[in-house]
Amino acid sequence: MNKYIHARTCVYNINYHIVWCVKYRRKVLSGQIEQRLYELVQEIASEKGFTVVQCKVGENDHVHCFVSAPPKISVTQIVKYLKGISGNALLKEFPELKESLWKGNLWNGSYLCETIGSSSEENILKYIEKQRNCQL
Repeated sequence: MNKYIHARTCVYNINYHIVWCVKYRRKVLSGQIEQRLYELVQEIASEKGFTVVQCKVGENDHVHCFVSAPPKISVTQIVKYLKGISGNALLKEFPELKESLWKGNLWNGSYLCETIGSSSEENILKYIEKQRNCQL
């Protein structure tokens, strides 16, 4: 990945590691739901003007994303887009999800976000890649 992105008025390298969980940590992110989530995340990023470098589901109940974004988009907006749009779409496309979840919410209300410096970028990407095979 090119470290610096050249925009019209700035050059930047802003990266985030974002993690969020399914409500009640229900293990529902597998198979077609997992694949559709990956597609949605990429569509949302493309539409909203940021890049999801890598996205993986961990233990079928949480999501790790490595995101690169321009300075004009806050991390709060990014999370709002990713969780809000994907959650609504998945609940509409897979109504069986509502059997495991109350009140029509797929995602827990909170999230983890950490900034990624250029020196730790490689380590975070390796960590996210290993999430699919990780079992506690």
